[in-house]
Order: sequence, then structure tokens, then C-alpha cells
Amino acid sequence: MKLTRLGASKTLLALSSGTGVTEIFYSYDTPVACQMSSGEIYKTDEYFSRTTSKHITQYLNGREAEKVEQAFFTQLVGA
Repeated sequence: MKLTRLGASKTLLALSSGTGVTEIFYSYDTPVACQMSSGEIYKTDEYFSRTTSKHITQYLNGREAEKVEQAFFTQLVGA
């Protein structure tokens, strides 16, 4: 597991293989996007703020992501 600060309010958590998840992207303290080990990318369908929306767009960097409920990320991180 590796935690990388991408900016003042952005963090990327890279996970070890075998978890099914490659990385989880956080805006502020909230998980809002992830990439699965299968290559699928998901983003929250919940609107938090203009800044968080911008963070998600920067994380995706043009990649397509399926929208899922925020509860998906809550369950993913065990919060």
C-alpha cells in the first residue's frame, strides 16, 4: 500500500495486488474514484463541490469512468 499526495486536497492510495482494487482516489478526505485491477474505472455519482468535480476530472485525465453510488466507495474503504 502506498499513499501519495497529489496536491493540497488530493490523495492517491495505491493498493497491493490481490485486493481487486489498484488505486483509490481521494478528494479532501473522501474517496471519489478508483481503478480496479481488471482495469475498470469508477467515479462517484454524488456531487460534493466544484473543486471535487475538478479533482475527479484531473484524476481521470480523459479516461472513461462508470458512475456508481458513493456507498460503493464507502464499502470499498470500509468506512
